[in-house]
Amino acid sequence: MDRRAFIAASARIAALTALAPLAACTQAPAPLRLDRDPFTLGVASGDPLADAVVLWTRLAVDPLNGGGMGPAPVDLDWTVARDEALTDVARSGRVTATAELAHAVHVDVTGLDPDRGYWYRFRAGGIDSPIGRTRTAPAAGSSPQQLRFAVASCQNYTQGFYTAHAALAREDLHAVLFLGDYIYEGNARGDTVRGYAKSDWSFSQADYRDRYAQYRSDKDLQAAHAAFPWIVTWDDHEVENNYAGGIDVTDPRNKQAVFERTVAYQAFYEHMPVRVPRPQGPALKLYRSLSFGDLATFHVLDTRQYRSPEVPLCADKDETASGYCAASLDPKRTMLGTEQRAWLVSGLAASHATWNLVAQSVRFAQQDSSPTPAVQHFDGVDNWMGYVADRQVVLDQLARTKNPVVLSGDSHVNFVYDLKRDFSDPRSPTVATEILGTAISSDSDPTPPATQFDPSAKNPQLRFFDNHKGYVRCTVERTRLTADFRAVSTVRSPTAIVSTTATFVVDDGTPGAHRA
Repeated sequence: MDRRAFIAASARIAALTALAPLAACTQAPAPLRLDRDPFTLGVASGDPLADAVVLWTRLAVDPLNGGGMGPAPVDLDWTVARDEALTDVARSGRVTATAELAHAVHVDVTGLDPDRGYWYRFRAGGIDSPIGRTRTAPAAGSSPQQLRFAVASCQNYTQGFYTAHAALAREDLHAVLFLGDYIYEGNARGDTVRGYAKSDWSFSQADYRDRYAQYRSDKDLQAAHAAFPWIVTWDDHEVENNYAGGIDVTDPRNKQAVFERTVAYQAFYEHMPVRVPRPQGPALKLYRSLSFGDLATFHVLDTRQYRSPEVPLCADKDETASGYCAASLDPKRTMLGTEQRAWLVSGLAASHATWNLVAQSVRFAQQDSSPTPAVQHFDGVDNWMGYVADRQVVLDQLARTKNPVVLSGDSHVNFVYDLKRDFSDPRSPTVATEILGTAISSDSDPTPPATQFDPSAKNPQLRFFDNHKGYVRCTVERTRLTADFRAVSTVRSPTAIVSTTATFVVDDGTPGAHRA
């Protein structure tokens, strides 16, 4: 080779050597391979529409220690199929999980057929998730004959096993309605049946994320999530016991409260299969409505974020002649906030559904909890009795709404109430029914167990009381709503007997419930 040819060849080699790193950079990266299961928290779906449903999972190879996924984004493939074997694929795609959202993903799958079941699965790092089952809602304008759903709330992990969720997962349902206290903040308290992996709670972002992971690691809860789409709202323990909204975020005195709400709302969003915008600091718009043809509409409320601070326990001298705590009558006090209240009233007024189901977290009805009939005492702590003006606006609209039923949680027991247009007048007409469901596990087993069917002299609007743990199974038909109160024999064991303690019926066009 002459000198000129040698120089030319050397130049070509040098050029190729210089380009080699660039070529390597432009090649597709090697697929991520994981040596541990990233789907330790299961899968879930929620907020079903006629043509869409939200799919959820969170990647976490070390779920109780921050997830263990590192800072890098991870791609997941998802598949939705018409059969459990996932061979008849309806939709598929790819989504990226980022550390910013704790490697949780929300996939709003659209273009589905109305009122049919689907199965779904995620895949990441060469590993498949469990297969979940979901269902779309009936089409708008259709007239389905039946809707089956369950009402659940209050699942303190340390105070009992999720035996109720194991039973719930075996039901034949279209959806699960979860009404708050999905987690409990802080260290374990009360009757402890099983412990948290971590103590020394400090209201940090890591605390909330690891607490959700602790709850989500339970296999019975995972089974209930994988069996049906969930419709979820919150109560107080997703942030802090008995917290209220309405704080001035610009006031430096509220700095800690703003921080706690910001990280708590973020963690809630990261772990729930909800179709809502991402939180914006200490704000997350959660109230929404979901319809099932013309049979039923769920009006899902947020009774925490906008409420006025609760009134203190009322001394007798502070009560009015009607038994209300005077402070609770202040017309400026609000449970819902002006925007949400207007949304609810207008939504109920415009509804053409046969049944209007108001899903919210705390007791709505009036109840005298004094120890003797001779002394009335209505406290306004942490329920609608402390927000009388707001409640009256809602009651007035319920009186003009077709077949309204209020679905509630929080009290850790079962109640059925007639809702009166005016609770201070015993002759006032019944305008709606409240079905208040018990806890999944909170407060552990009842001591002693109690079931009551007869109204008391103090509370003639009360139709049923029961303090077992469990859930409520509801069947909505054109002519009636049937509520079965499902009880577990114990939450102190992972296995238990499940039975129906009572069944109540609300008939089309007749406010109030009666025992079946």
